[in-house]
Amino acid sequence: MITKKFGERIRKLRTQNNMSQEKFALHIGMDRTYLASVESGKRNISIQNISKIADGFGITLEELFKGM
Repeated sequence: MITKKFGERIRKLRTQNNMSQEKFALHIGMDRTYLASVESGKRNISIQNISKIADGFGITLEELFKGM
């Protein structure tokens, strides 16, 4: 399921950057519980929020989806 794979990718990038869910969510202007539901694969996230996440990591959308 794509939502699960995407959530795992976000969690991996966030932990590699040594950021808690709370800290990263605050950094990108997103609610922590929303981010948690994205990471767990329970949310079908909009392209606008995907872009916020990529920007928060300082990477392109292509890099965000790399290896999925």
